[in-house]
Amino acid sequence: MTTVTSTPPAAGTSAAGAPSAAGTSAAAPVSVPAVPPATDRTYDLSVTTQGPLYPPSEIVDENGDFVVIGRINRPGPDGGTLAQWGSAVVSAGSPVPPFGRHLPYTIVRELDQALAPEDAATALYTLPLPLPCNNYNMLFAPEQRPDAHAVERPSFPLHQAPIPDARFEDGLKVREPIRLGQWVKARGQLEVSLSADRRSAHFSFAFTGLIPDSLYTVMSLREHDLDPDGPTRPGPLGIPNAFMSDQMGMAHYRATLPNPFPEAGTPGANRVINVIVLWMSYQQNYGGAIGHFGLGGDIHAQLKLQGPSFAEFTTIA
Repeated sequence: MTTVTSTPPAAGTSAAGAPSAAGTSAAAPVSVPAVPPATDRTYDLSVTTQGPLYPPSEIVDENGDFVVIGRINRPGPDGGTLAQWGSAVVSAGSPVPPFGRHLPYTIVRELDQALAPEDAATALYTLPLPLPCNNYNMLFAPEQRPDAHAVERPSFPLHQAPIPDARFEDGLKVREPIRLGQWVKARGQLEVSLSADRRSAHFSFAFTGLIPDSLYTVMSLREHDLDPDGPTRPGPLGIPNAFMSDQMGMAHYRATLPNPFPEAGTPGANRVINVIVLWMSYQQNYGGAIGHFGLGGDIHAQLKLQGPSFAEFTTIA
């Protein structure tokens, strides 16, 4: 940490260093060394159920309403919409504005940070297809699943999502309902460090409280991925981007990305601004895609940073 100590003005000068009425010469300017750019930092991830703000969550309950832990769109004081971090059950009938705009959610009920027993017992489900309450029509796997927007599927309990080609006798590891009280036990810590030449960044994660014996992936969110004027496709944080939680829900993951934090304003720059840890309901990962359907259809955000991050880092090509 750099500490800057101010020097009192010399006799005959003002605090600004200019000659005062009692003197004719100014003190030499004080040289303050520049703060060196950041090269490493550790972050605590927040439990969530949300990707972007639409759909409001990547998890629904048995009624088809969204179980939201993340940014809740509420009426603002000026008649607009204010998004604040919180928890609520949100109606699947909430109004859906054009992509890039926001409207208040229709709240079914609030969820306390300390979940009531009946809320903790809520069984969690995938979103049906086509995705409800969605205005982000990104094709997440254009080579693998160009028809993703035409697929129709019902909502499934997370533990009963139809894993392709799976048979009971093959030994499914997740057999019991996944409930909200279990979901919110997840904890994660991320350490970001730049390479010595600043051409890459290393991301190292440690997790506890995950759903045991499950396949997870990690994705990056870049600054233009949600740009209404031309969104870019979100991608994995490393390839392969998969890891398994152990029987206690613990895991580690690491990845190195080339130039993830180019200087803002650089032509073509698309900085990583967040990372999201995804529980994979189909227990598979998708190569260079984050999922076939995304947004609760087959991926389910469980941990992330609460807002855009990593502004303290700069990498070079």
